[in-house]
Amino acid sequence: MSKINHAHFIDLASRFGIAAGFIALCIFLSFASPYFASWDNIGNILAQVSINGIMAVGLTFVILAAGIDLSVGSVLALAGIVSASVVTASGLNLGVTAAVLIGIAVGAATGAANGAIIAASRSIPPFIVTLGMLSAARGLTQIYNHGSQISDLTDDFMIIGNGQLWGIQISVYIFALVSALSFLVLKYTRFGRYVYAVGGNERGARTAGVNIGFIKFSVYLISGVCAALSGVIFTSRATSASLQAGLGYELDAIAAVVIGGTSLAGGRGGVVGTILGALLIGVINNGLDLLSVDSGNKQIIKGAVIVFAVFLDTVRARAR
Repeated sequence: MSKINHAHFIDLASRFGIAAGFIALCIFLSFASPYFASWDNIGNILAQVSINGIMAVGLTFVILAAGIDLSVGSVLALAGIVSASVVTASGLNLGVTAAVLIGIAVGAATGAANGAIIAASRSIPPFIVTLGMLSAARGLTQIYNHGSQISDLTDDFMIIGNGQLWGIQISVYIFALVSALSFLVLKYTRFGRYVYAVGGNERGARTAGVNIGFIKFSVYLISGVCAALSGVIFTSRATSASLQAGLGYELDAIAAVVIGGTSLAGGRGGVVGTILGALLIGVINNGLDLLSVDSGNKQIIKGAVIVFAVFLDTVRARAR
C-alpha cells in the first residue's frame, strides 16, 4: 500500500511540481528584483523563451521516440547564417520569405541526415550521430561566408525577431503556433500515437506494424526544422548572424523537455510540459541576470537544474 501511495505521490509531483516551482520562483524573483515583474522584462523573457521553446518542442518529438538530438544548437547557427546571407545577397532580391524558407530547408536537411542514419543503422546510437552533426554543422557555420559574420540585415527580416503585435513579440506568436500544432499532432493523430508507441516499446510497435524507420526519420526531421526556425528568429533578434550563435543551446532545450516531464527513456511526456520547462529555464536565466550572478555560477546552477531534472525522471521511472 505504501508503495502505491509513493508512486501516486511521485506521479502528482511530476504533473504539478513544475508548475508549482515555476510560480514559486516567479514570486521569489518579484520580491528579489523590482525589475522582474515589469512588462518590459516579461516581454523579454517570453521573447527569449520562444527561441529555446521552439527548439525544445522539436526535441520533444525526438525524446518521446526514445532518441536524443545534440545538434540543434549548431543547426540553429547554420540556418541563421544561411538565411542571413540570402536576405542580404545583392542582386538576388529573394526577400524575407525565401530567406526563411531556405534557412528552414537547411534545418530539414540536417534533421533528415540524422534521421536517415539513425533509422538505417541500429548499431549507431543517436547520441553519436547527432554529436557528429553538432560538429559538422558548427564547422559549416564557421566555413560559410568565409568565416565572417553577417550584419546589415534588412528591416523586414529583423521584424521576425524584434517586431511586435499588440505589444507582444512576433516570435512569441510563432512559438505559440508551433506548440499548438505539435500538441495537436501528438495528441490527436496516428503519427503522434506512433511516436509514443516507438518510445514506449519499440519491439511491440514493430510487431503492431508501425514503420519504425519512418517514425525515427520523421522526428529528427521535425527537430531540425524547429532548430532552424529558432535560428532564423535568433538571427533576426540579434540583428546579425554570429558564428558562435547557439553554443550550449542544446542543453537548455534538453533541460526544458526533461524538466517538463518527458522521459529520456521515451514514451511519456508532451508539449505542455515542455512549454512549462522552457518558461522555467527562461525565468532562471533572467532571474540570475537580474541578481547579477556571474556567468560561472550561472552555468553551475543551470547544470544542477539539469541533473536534478534527470534525477526526477529516474525516480518517476522507478516509481512506475
